[in-house]
Amino acid sequence: MTRPLRIQFENAFYHVTCRGNARTAIFLIDSDRKRFLELLERSIELHQVDILAFVLMENHFHLVVKTPLANLQEFMRHFNISYTAYFNKRHDRVGHLYQGRYKSFLIDADNYLLEVSRYVHLNPVRIDEYSDLSVADKKKLLMSYVWSSYGDYIFRGSRFPFLCIDDVLSWFDGSKKRYAGFVESAVDDKTNPLEMGKGHGIVGEDSFIENLRMEMAGESRREQPAVKKMIKRIEAQKICSLVAEVYNFSPEKLLKKGRVTVARDVAIDMLYRFGGMNQREIGELMGIDYSSVSVAMKRLQQKAETDRELRRKIEDIRSQVIKE
Repeated sequence: MTRPLRIQFENAFYHVTCRGNARTAIFLIDSDRKRFLELLERSIELHQVDILAFVLMENHFHLVVKTPLANLQEFMRHFNISYTAYFNKRHDRVGHLYQGRYKSFLIDADNYLLEVSRYVHLNPVRIDEYSDLSVADKKKLLMSYVWSSYGDYIFRGSRFPFLCIDDVLSWFDGSKKRYAGFVESAVDDKTNPLEMGKGHGIVGEDSFIENLRMEMAGESRREQPAVKKMIKRIEAQKICSLVAEVYNFSPEKLLKKGRVTVARDVAIDMLYRFGGMNQREIGELMGIDYSSVSVAMKRLQQKAETDRELRRKIEDIRSQVIKE
């Protein structure tokens, strides 16, 4: 049986999940969960995706993701590798952490985003261990569950600054109370909206699926983004000029093959975030291979964690790029 295509386009919504290999735990201690969320926030910033909802269970996790840059695969590849590397080192193990690749469902947001967000948030009370609890007890458990985005949706303030909750709450005119009522009305309901996506990977109305099929007509059937709509991006030349100016380089020197400098790493990072370029395209521009682009972004990330001046420069360049 063939796997559903990874359908990618800008501002698409997805449900994403990963399960531990052979259903084993992917979180052994709370510090694992904390590190998972730290790495998630780092990957969000790097790949410019939005996380609308999440829940961490013992042997799997769920995310609701929006991709302004049509880059779900790159985001998930980077994030899963990062957490696997942490987990293996922390617990002195080797090998795969997850059971195969991540699973994703494209969501017809106009019709199913709310149901998918509710499904994600209800996960903690839908395990067999709590099946005999009363509805009231399930609601209490749901509200007290720490490793979920639900608290940000129903309480004042924010525990997870990286969350983007407006897309969901806008359906309730921003009312957290109304959203809580919507979620808790199904606390004893086992309905899973993802069931309708099995086979083709799309949770949506027939009209939504048909429109996608029409857009995909003639596209390659290989495992790659099936749909890609181009929108305006900051030109690579402008980004390189801004970085070169901050570091007192000429743009030509910045792009010179063979040079490994912080300025080049910053340029690579900005081209990926704001230039609408993938790692292969950046590699061609910089005269390096695909893997070296990934290494450069990781190297910059690690250096910025301890270098306050570098963080200041990056923020300065970023704000100038955004103004463009």
